[in-house]
Amino acid sequence: MSLRAGEVAEAAGVNRETLRYYERRGLLEQPDRSPGGHRLYDDQAVTTLRVIKSAQRLGFTLEEVADLLEVGLHRRGGKGLQVRAREKLREVDARLADLTMIRATLVAAIDAGCDDLHECSTGDCCPIGFVEITTHLHMDAGGR
Repeated sequence: MSLRAGEVAEAAGVNRETLRYYERRGLLEQPDRSPGGHRLYDDQAVTTLRVIKSAQRLGFTLEEVADLLEVGLHRRGGKGLQVRAREKLREVDARLADLTMIRATLVAAIDAGCDDLHECSTGDCCPIGFVEITTHLHMDAGGR
């Protein structure tokens, strides 16, 4: 079955520009053309687009998605989904730990009645100073 760009984009829940961008990035195969020059896609293009969007929602970058698609298609010794998913899970766990610490700090600032950012960051109003938090997050993000 051949679908035009608009039909594929609508079925996959993306816009036409996203579809073209993914083609340029090599995430989608170049489609055939109709005698009138319209791009014609098969049903697999819709599936591939949905897979890309799902992987992005899981936190994979487009580069990571491209690698995963390549490994899946050609089984060339790259890291497969299991390895990448474990790596991504570690990243998510680290972000969750940071967010948990940020949440606790915000709750502490609210409970302490902090009302002025400068005063809170330099005074005794806030139980945990913003300067310390920024330093901690910067170090965890790779500025060790």
